[in-house]
Order: sequence, then C-alpha cells, then structure tokens
Amino acid sequence: MAEEKKGIGFGENAGSGTDGLTVPAHVAMILDGNGRWAKKRGLPRQMGHKKGCETLEEMIEICAEMGIRYLTVYAFSTENWRRPQDEVGALMQLFRYYAKRLLKRAKKSNVRVKMIGEKRRFSPDLIEAIDLLERETKDNTGMTFIFAVNYGARDEITRAVRHMAEDCKAGTLKPEEITEACVSSYLDTAGIPDPDLLIRTSGELRLSNFLLWQLAYSEFYITDCLWPDFNREELLSAIRQYNKRERRFGGVSAAVK
Repeated sequence: MAEEKKGIGFGENAGSGTDGLTVPAHVAMILDGNGRWAKKRGLPRQMGHKKGCETLEEMIEICAEMGIRYLTVYAFSTENWRRPQDEVGALMQLFRYYAKRLLKRAKKSNVRVKMIGEKRRFSPDLIEAIDLLERETKDNTGMTFIFAVNYGARDEITRAVRHMAEDCKAGTLKPEEITEACVSSYLDTAGIPDPDLLIRTSGELRLSNFLLWQLAYSEFYITDCLWPDFNREELLSAIRQYNKRERRFGGVSAAVK
C-alpha cells in the first residue's frame, strides 16, 4: 500500500472536481511563459504579464475552493531586475494595480496574504501596498496566499545565515542549537509547511532559484502550458499526477518492505 500523501484528505472539497483525490496542503507555482504567450499572439510582453495576473486572480479562488491550504507563487525574482527597464516598470505598475484588487478578493474569500522576499528595493508606495495586504488579511482563516517578489532562494538563505551569525555573536543562539528546524525558522517561510507539490508552467525543467530549501521533498509537475492559459483543468491534472506518486521522503517503498 502506497504511503499516504500529506493533504487535506477526502470529502472536504466536494464540487471542485477533486472528489476522490487527496488535495496537497501546499502548492507552489513557478508562473512561466507570459512573454511567450504574448509573442505567439503578436502582442507586447506587458500584455502577457497582464493576462498572467488575471490568471493568477482566478487561480487563487480556484485553489481556495479546492481546499488547498497554502499557495506560493513565484512572481518576481531577484534576477528579474536584469530585464529591460520598460518591462520592469510595467511589472511594477501591474503590482500596484493588482495589489488593490487582491486586497478586495482576499477579504471576500477569507484569504490570508503573505509576501516572501526582500521588499526594501521597491518604491515606498509599493512597500506600503504590500504591508497593507499583510496587515488587513492577517486574521483571515482561509487559504494562505504567499507571493514571492524580489525573491531568490540563495538570497533568502544568505540572509538567514547572516541573521543566525548575528544571533550567535549576540549570544542568543549557540552553534550546537542550529538544526534543520532552526534554519527553517530563519527563512522567509518560517511557520509555513514545505510545499507538497511544485507546478512549473511553459515546460522549463529548472527551479530558477525558487524555494531551494523548502522543495527538498516536494513532488514536481511540469506542463508545457504557458501560464496565462493555466486553468482549473490544468491544476486538476497536476493533482491527479500528485495522487499517483509515492512520497517516501528518503525511505523505502512500502511495496518492497
């Protein structure tokens, strides 16, 4: 008998298309393919990003409806600053616009919103918008939506190590107290369970510096679908594949015991 998967269990999401399936408690997504989606249609890359934001709005509601407890999306990496200035500027404008829309939807759907990454590089108004999102939704009890902006896993781990070193120097942390759980508590995702399932769109086969620590034992699902075209059926396909996996976490398969 296959090892039971971690998820919300059965019967808690009737009507969402997941009947008889174990829904992963935490899904992480790398939203890739906005630019290619636009190029295929002869549109500016900015239009691909706009359509991608609309898809994300829909996906937040779908994931909450299915009973997913945590949804983490890779929205803007530390490396994305290298893109053309006009594209970065357009992305910042989209963040401003959709932050307001997200706040309304989160309140309506009882979704808690959290950012991971280093926000100090953003303009003051964007920082305030992010702070407002987190502050106004902190008491919501539904799904937690985590968005990674100006995020890079190596940067996250570097900041965590620096913080631990400072605490060791101050005498509030002893080197022998540094365990895996201790390291996790210094990461941006402290208090959030590791993802059960990672979904990457557009067919790319790499992590792109996303959640390197947290994805150690996650199941991966790669689809050629470009992010703006991602929908409920694509998500269900990923969950069905997840249900076919046996998660051993480094142990021996139950079938060979």
